[in-house]
Amino acid sequence: MSSPLPTETDAHRMTPQERRSSFSLASIYAVRMLGLFMVMPVFAIEARHYTGGDDSSAVGLALGLYGLVQAALQLPMGWAADRWGRKRIIVSGLALFGIGSLLGVWATTVEQLAWARALQGGGAISAAVSALLADLTRDGVRTKAMAMIGTSIGLMFALSLVLGPFLNSAGGLSLIFAVMAALALAGILIISVWTPTEPPLQDLAPPPAPGVLRRLLLGPDLLRLNLGVFVLYAVQISTWVGLPFLLVQAGLPVSDHGWLYLPVVLLSFVVMGVTLFPLERRGRLKPLFLACIALVMVVQWGLAQQAMGDVDLTIMGGWLFLFFCGFNVLEASQPSQASRLAHPSVRATVLGVYNTLQSLGIFAGGALGGWLSKTVGVVGLFGLNAALMLLWLLAAWGMRAVVVNHSQASATHSN
Repeated sequence: MSSPLPTETDAHRMTPQERRSSFSLASIYAVRMLGLFMVMPVFAIEARHYTGGDDSSAVGLALGLYGLVQAALQLPMGWAADRWGRKRIIVSGLALFGIGSLLGVWATTVEQLAWARALQGGGAISAAVSALLADLTRDGVRTKAMAMIGTSIGLMFALSLVLGPFLNSAGGLSLIFAVMAALALAGILIISVWTPTEPPLQDLAPPPAPGVLRRLLLGPDLLRLNLGVFVLYAVQISTWVGLPFLLVQAGLPVSDHGWLYLPVVLLSFVVMGVTLFPLERRGRLKPLFLACIALVMVVQWGLAQQAMGDVDLTIMGGWLFLFFCGFNVLEASQPSQASRLAHPSVRATVLGVYNTLQSLGIFAGGALGGWLSKTVGVVGLFGLNAALMLLWLLAAWGMRAVVVNHSQASATHSN
């Protein structure tokens, strides 16, 4: 039996079913992203011990194939979720991720590692998970629900920087891939047992008129959001190409980096909780959104300044804290806005396009960040990141403010 619709005074509070939906789907993101993040700090080093590992280009390709396959399949998987159901696609994607992980356990060559990473990338379920979360939550609490996913990703990132090297020292890449396979199985159990039943697709809304999807995807609001998620993740990934070197210069060993990331990530979540949700309820999301873009831009400028002189660990910790404060708000609010703009019957398709740009941003950030670090150094890297954030700020300035109508559980737009 479904929970009654809350009154206007408590419409910002989640119902028990909404909490169950949010926690379970955030857990699916968490177990998947923990597996992916754990391999990042050690892959390039450990792959050298595999046949073909002396070819750095092959090692880089093996690492990056996940992002490329994800980018190629986000839209088709989103389209499939709109037609055959969210849960079916999520289970299928997690199964592909698990099969790829098992191949990684048995791999003895870099080529086999590449195939393992490609199969893992085939589990492109981000759009289906986000669409299901949007289906199971009201408009007034959706940003909070999306923030749970963002929180889970941030926590897994910080945890992986501690857990990844530990597992690698215990059993190498094979053990890390084995843990990934177990996490994929855990995700399948969560979506099958814990996540509430998804609403029938025909009950969401009738299909839109011909041409509506095309006009929606080419509309300025979604174009701004898609540009934004590309820039956000390109800047995030490229930041971590240069940042570890600055922390080492500041006297912090690589093995201890996770102990710096973890507290600043946790503190930034507190800041997000006391800013994002209250300001959204007051209709002040747009100023906060623009302020966070500007904040990440300033952080990139600050990191460039650190790279030009003596690196101070305390100052670096401060810049990292500010980075996550801005990043967490942007990561939580963008998919929430995209889901509101999308027609329910094509929501996963729209989010598939959004997640395609996200995956392309991840790939571009790694590839471009590595090239810039090699050619112009980390100062040039952070300088370009600041320029990209400025470009996004200018593009986002004309965005329409999303106003949440709690009493009708819908969203309207105002200039």
